[in-house]
Amino acid sequence: MAELLKLNVQERTELGKGPNRRLRTTGMVPGIYYDAKGANIPVKVEMVPLQKAYAAVGNSQVFELVLERSGKSETMPALLWRVRNEPVKGVPEHVDFFGVDLTKELKVAVPFEIVGSSKGVKLGGVLEQYREHIEVICKPMDIPESIVIDVTDLDIMDHVHIEDVAFPEGVSPVFDENFAVLSIAAMQEEGEEGEESAEAAEEAAEETEAE
Repeated sequence: MAELLKLNVQERTELGKGPNRRLRTTGMVPGIYYDAKGANIPVKVEMVPLQKAYAAVGNSQVFELVLERSGKSETMPALLWRVRNEPVKGVPEHVDFFGVDLTKELKVAVPFEIVGSSKGVKLGGVLEQYREHIEVICKPMDIPESIVIDVTDLDIMDHVHIEDVAFPEGVSPVFDENFAVLSIAAMQEEGEEGEESAEAAEEAAEETEAE
């Protein structure tokens, strides 16, 4: 098994808006660690290591959370469940960690990764992607970084539905209907766009007159 990324956090004993504001001025981010059994522990983490960890593992890759409290250190597998950013500066202002049991399956959203250069696009078509992520069920260590879709052989008007997508062994997608993930649409000619715009304008004018 590959060595997992480690992120050090400390137990947070002062709670509330005031202490959290003071904490942020020191370059720390308040958060909560939710363990696999349902308990939660207030924590704090340095902003820069948190940002680096999030860039490396995102929301769906397991890492080792090293929790320091009461003079002791405990290491647990976890996910960076949710990071809330400050709306103006865009820096993290709160983080939720989710502890996982490596022996049990869980549901998590994984991004699609589009690879290859479609022959349909080379002929003038446009790749249109309808879904960015897919929920999957698997054990924590089997969570893929992405679900790869190779579009090399797709021609104009071709579609890729979720049932067409290959998933790694041990990873099951969650969906109710066979939805389209992406397609190679035909590019409209400028003349066609102009005609459609003129038709739309005429229809709008007729509706206005009727009113």
